Amino acid sequence: MTNKNIMVLGDVHGRWGMLNSLINVRMPEIILQCGDFGFFPNFDKLHPKMKISHIKPQDTKIYWCDGNHENHQALLENYNEPVNEIVKNVFYMKRGSVLELEDGRNVLFIGGADSIDKNQRTIGIDWFKEELITQEDIDRCLSINKKIDIVISHTCPTYFEMTGTLYNYGRTSDPSRNALDIIFDTFKPSEWFYGHWHQNKIGIYKNCRFTCLNMLPDSGCFRWL
Repeated sequence: MTNKNIMVLGDVHGRWGMLNSLINVRMPEIILQCGDFGFFPNFDKLHPKMKISHIKPQDTKIYWCDGNHENHQALLENYNEPVNEIVKNVFYMKRGSVLELEDGRNVLFIGGADSIDKNQRTIGIDWFKEELITQEDIDRCLSINKKIDIVISHTCPTYFEMTGTLYNYGRTSDPSRNALDIIFDTFKPSEWFYGHWHQNKIGIYKNCRFTCLNMLPDSGCFRWL
């Protein structure tokens, strides 16, 4: 059953004005966001519009996982709680964190992915080796002693067949996808949402309904949970 109060959203890429407009028009109570949120505090002076303080969530609570395009160094140095409120009502969900919804369903957040454009980026500025899911991240997830109903990730398990632009650009092997296979096999969630691929796709794998969300503001960038 669709819950019109909870939105799941694909890549934002720091487009805070578009995010604010979406919130104002659709008025979700909660947004679960699938990474490439656009967290680059080191860009604040060069690109002031990317300051995360420009997000105006009103009463909407935004819970986001990291994608490959974030400042992972800043996240690791400053936000090590499972749930981290960056600005009011905007929460970074550390890899392996769980959010319990009001209806009792548990949502696991596990960000991270490989950047296919890393050769065009500068390490420590707009690319960070910590983008990949690590064994420590996997172990943190495996220590969870509760049923996981929904997974929010940036990329997806290898089990979910993907085609399209990013795949053709050379995405044939991402160790983060293999790590997510382990998460899938362990928790067997009923739903899985992810972004990263900049397309909209829905499928079923072993009784799990998976949804790839497009990037904001393109068609198919969000779904109601």
